[in-house]
Amino acid sequence: MKTLHRISLALAMFFCYLAPTHAQDTLASAPLRTIKGIVSDNIGPIPGVNVIVKGTNRGTTTDLNGVYSIQAKKNDFLVFSFLGLQTQTVKVSKTNVINVILQPDQNQLQEVMVVSTIGYKKTKSAITSSYTTVNTTSQQTRKLQGKVAGLQISPNSGTTNQKAVLRGNQSITGGNAALVIIDGKVASSETLQQLPPDAIDKLNVIKGAQGTSLYGERGAKGVIVVTTKNYIPTDADGITEPIIVPPLEADDEKIIQPILQEQLEESYETFIENPFESPKKNALSTFSIDVDNASYTNIRRFINNGQKVPKDAVRIEEMVQFFKYNYAQPTNNEPFAIHTEYSECPWNANSKLVRIGLKGKDIPTDKLPASNIVFLIDVSGSMSDDNKLPLVKESLKLLVAQLRKQDRIAIVVYAGAAGLVLPSTSGDEKRKIIAALDELQSGGSTAGGAGIELAYKVAQEQFIKEGNNRVVLATDGDFNVGASSDEDMEQLIVEKRKTGVFLTCLGYGMGNYKDSKMETLADKGNGNYAYIDSMQEANRFLNKEYKGALFTIAKDVKVQIEFNPLHVKAYRLIGYENRKLAAEDFVNDAIDAGEIGSGHTVTALYEIIPEGSESEMFTNPIDLKYTKTTSAVVGNYANELATVKFRYKKPDGDTSIELVRVLPTTSSRLAMATEDFKFATAVAWFGLILRDSKLVKNKSVEDVIELASEGISKDVDGYRTEFIRLVESTISQ
Repeated sequence: MKTLHRISLALAMFFCYLAPTHAQDTLASAPLRTIKGIVSDNIGPIPGVNVIVKGTNRGTTTDLNGVYSIQAKKNDFLVFSFLGLQTQTVKVSKTNVINVILQPDQNQLQEVMVVSTIGYKKTKSAITSSYTTVNTTSQQTRKLQGKVAGLQISPNSGTTNQKAVLRGNQSITGGNAALVIIDGKVASSETLQQLPPDAIDKLNVIKGAQGTSLYGERGAKGVIVVTTKNYIPTDADGITEPIIVPPLEADDEKIIQPILQEQLEESYETFIENPFESPKKNALSTFSIDVDNASYTNIRRFINNGQKVPKDAVRIEEMVQFFKYNYAQPTNNEPFAIHTEYSECPWNANSKLVRIGLKGKDIPTDKLPASNIVFLIDVSGSMSDDNKLPLVKESLKLLVAQLRKQDRIAIVVYAGAAGLVLPSTSGDEKRKIIAALDELQSGGSTAGGAGIELAYKVAQEQFIKEGNNRVVLATDGDFNVGASSDEDMEQLIVEKRKTGVFLTCLGYGMGNYKDSKMETLADKGNGNYAYIDSMQEANRFLNKEYKGALFTIAKDVKVQIEFNPLHVKAYRLIGYENRKLAAEDFVNDAIDAGEIGSGHTVTALYEIIPEGSESEMFTNPIDLKYTKTTSAVVGNYANELATVKFRYKKPDGDTSIELVRVLPTTSSRLAMATEDFKFATAVAWFGLILRDSKLVKNKSVEDVIELASEGISKDVDGYRTEFIRLVESTISQ
């Protein structure tokens, strides 16, 4: 990570963006006045304090001298907030000057403590006392002034040094000590104080959330990371003495593993793989389709980094959906075509596989409806890494490049609060849109719920009837202000999907990545979900597959299969664990389900244990009196393996349309199966191995590679070849 946390500056820029929206506010009859003042704490003026007119979008921040200026009217309320200090609300009266002193808030952790390269003199105070004094050169001070939240700087008379007062953890939490790391080893604050200035090359102070993701629980209270120049100090007699670093404690052995520990703060929904079911006991299998593919990209990131893939990060259906298959398009007025195939299962010798494939109608670009898109961008402190906000800005430019004159874009951002950065703008004003993206900087906490509320409000205000109305959310999912839990997000987004505005979730980053929250938003909000780990992936999803990602042709698509017990002893759905529905949900139009975009392909696999086959993976249920196959069934449906039903709604419809297909009993040998069948099966097989499935007998990675190689087909973009290389790399891990 080469960028610094510049929270005060970022928030200042953030609220400057809010200025263009002032004229949009509905003002009461009282005239607006310019209210000015200075915001201080018990040290002095504070730069970067948020000042907002309550109930409006009008806001600003204090400058480097703690001075603010804002338009307000009599009886308005000004809200002053700053991390680690108590929020204060002041009513505007007759005076135009309102000075405020903020008091410490013992319940808040400091939001950001990252300092650039500095040298400092030895001090008598402990590094974790309420305020730590650090002497820096004037040149270095200019780099820090106003850039770092919690940093106060004042000149020392007659010297070239400056005094930098860093607001420490204890001033906010009342006694919590930061973890000290010197040259990769745990050290005491006393050892840190004893280092002479010439010994220090870099000193970084990391906030709690990132400290935890990098150094485990011990880093939750902040981490002071020092890199020395391998300097060995001398005593008064000129005798060199080594710097004494206390030995590692038992728990500390587990802390200094930043790369290996980085996924510990990531969250994934825990689920149990689908078991085998008897068609005599459970006649129907029902699920919502899933076009998301975030899991595959995330898995790729872990493997490429040489890390173990968390079991719950593996969603097999999303791995399979990452790849496109050569399914024929619909030839009628239906929004998608249905394709099925029945062949052998490579991981269990006595099983077979049913593949169900859907192909969405590919709408020509010039026939696409006009778009009303709102970018909802997380600019909080957790987004400062190069693979987060900087990647967000560059990847969204690929989407901007696709816009036409009739399309519109607005930009909403959120950190500690939410604000409108760019009002809805025509798609042909690309320079204006890109300039707004380029100016975004990260800093502050993460009020994701407030951001979602504002983004949907903006989308509804610009709603295009029969158009493509969509919020595109870009975040690491680490919401921590207001409504923030997975349950909170689900409740919020379920309400918002009633507006007719669709949702696309783009996940970024690592270490504190919240996959579970992103998936919840996408699943419950008429949405789709992708994980963007590089510009290569951004180009695939936001450029090459732009129409499929953003233009819905069918919503609430459900699948229900009834297997014929005459031919099927047991079945199980591969993946889709968190997309399963109750049998009665299939005909209930109030139940939300998945969406298909223009040109999308959707694939589902069922493992079948044929009637008459023996398998250690399944035990027949106790003989049931009322579910025995009758002679009438044998006569009428002897050639049917299963009946598949599909229900979907038009993008702006409320009533489902039903389609029915019958699967014949005819199967092929795996060697004769289509290349698409072989490749999709290989991808699912690899996912089952990563999940350490207990229902897979053959877990040979080499066999996966062999099958995938037989299914490469026309690999124009190289994604199938990349998959094979990815699987190969796990052999040595």
